[in-house]
Amino acid sequence: MTNLKDLYRDVVVDHNRSPRNFRKIVDGRSQEGFNPLCGDKLTVYLKLDGERISDISFEGSGCAISVASASLMTERLKGKTRAEALKLFDEMHGLLTSSTASADTESLGKLAALSGVRDYPSRVKCASLCWHTLKAALEDSGHDAISTE
Repeated sequence: MTNLKDLYRDVVVDHNRSPRNFRKIVDGRSQEGFNPLCGDKLTVYLKLDGERISDISFEGSGCAISVASASLMTERLKGKTRAEALKLFDEMHGLLTSSTASADTESLGKLAALSGVRDYPSRVKCASLCWHTLKAALEDSGHDAISTE
């Protein structure tokens, strides 16, 4: 368990300091997400080539957990299909919210480190904001902002 906590700390610090795919995509879909409890606000951008995510990025501001989660998410989903992305959304939602879910470090890789958020219930919405925003973008529910209230 200590190794997972160390991984959580290291991954969050790394991805917050140097977020991957932090940029705007102008010719794709976008969806805004906002967490009014802590002020995290981000926009997820994605470009689909058929059912495949050919490019994905994000912009915005938020706490270290929010930024790190979005960075990890974009790294993992580039090149995946819509179905694979939605399946990973379900896995991450369970990992972040279920007290009985265990982190499958082999299949989730660095994303498993986010399971450490469960130790801080007030931070679960920070880690899940980008995932809910992604899901809304994939479901093409428009360009309205979503909130994780």
